[in-house]
Amino acid sequence: MDVTPLVWWVTIAAAIVALTADVAIVARKPHIPSMRECTAYLVVYVSLALLFGLFVWWDFGGQYAGEFYAGWLTEYSLSVDNLFVFLLIMANFRVPERLQQSALMVGIIIAIILRALFIALGAAVINSYAWVFYIFGAFLIWTAWKLAREGESDDDDYEENALLKFVERRFPATSTFHGTKLLAREGGKRLITPMFIVILALGTTDLLFALDSIPAIYGLTKEPYLVLTANLFALMGLRQLYFLIGGLLKRLVYLSLGLAVLLAFIGVKLILHALHENNLPFLNGGKPLHGVPDIPISVSLGAIVLILGVTTVASLIKSSRDRADEPAEMPQERMVAADEDDQPVL
Repeated sequence: MDVTPLVWWVTIAAAIVALTADVAIVARKPHIPSMRECTAYLVVYVSLALLFGLFVWWDFGGQYAGEFYAGWLTEYSLSVDNLFVFLLIMANFRVPERLQQSALMVGIIIAIILRALFIALGAAVINSYAWVFYIFGAFLIWTAWKLAREGESDDDDYEENALLKFVERRFPATSTFHGTKLLAREGGKRLITPMFIVILALGTTDLLFALDSIPAIYGLTKEPYLVLTANLFALMGLRQLYFLIGGLLKRLVYLSLGLAVLLAFIGVKLILHALHENNLPFLNGGKPLHGVPDIPISVSLGAIVLILGVTTVASLIKSSRDRADEPAEMPQERMVAADEDDQPVL
């Protein structure tokens, strides 16, 4: 894929303009976005991603367009998992609803910068050491195993990481929010605000998630340009998705299991690809293993859509059944309690 410097700079400039406009809108009037507003923004971002995929198809071919769509869907599905942790962070720090949009916006910008660094590092490592695909594949399979073991999580507690604990110990903070300010003066001293800690929590948490998502998308495409744009489109609509499906996340009871299957599939694909283009001297004399299948991107894209579709439908069916069963039990419990109360005292 031959991406000219002009295309790179135009893409980066467009992303900066979009993020700057988003920041200006949020900073001008911090508020709780309505469902209509979130839906409108989300439709725009998803439409832009779909159109960008068509542009890739037209300019570079269907193979690369399939890689972009597969990468974008994977990053988007992993971002949905991030949202649950974001909800816990907001609840843990008791962030006022009208300030949550601003915190998310800054946290997402930090995440984009950190992921860009990870993408550049990943591209450099892959170009220098092709055997890293074995490590990426094994890591994704191990991560999938961890997610599958966790299953449906009922843990609503957020545990702060070491960096947050260090910052809270080292730097005194105010006990109340001062709007969107990161620093405030109290008693003649300049202190950090809870907003500063919340943004740091959001940014560092997404960095931890990037440890899974970046190897996953490199399992679908080796083109840094597609990796970057897929991440940009996935993250730019994350703020609206947070407010739009906050309640729906509780109903995606099989999300962890679905993501485990998805990561395991990509991990196996990475290892098969590494074997197909083997360059390890102790394995087959460093020659490619031609008998090993190399999963095409069309199969990968179809598998991703199928896994995410089955996960969503199965989750909604189970959560609907669970909700339908709850009201049916309550009247019976009340009737039993009433019968017991009506028994005569002998």
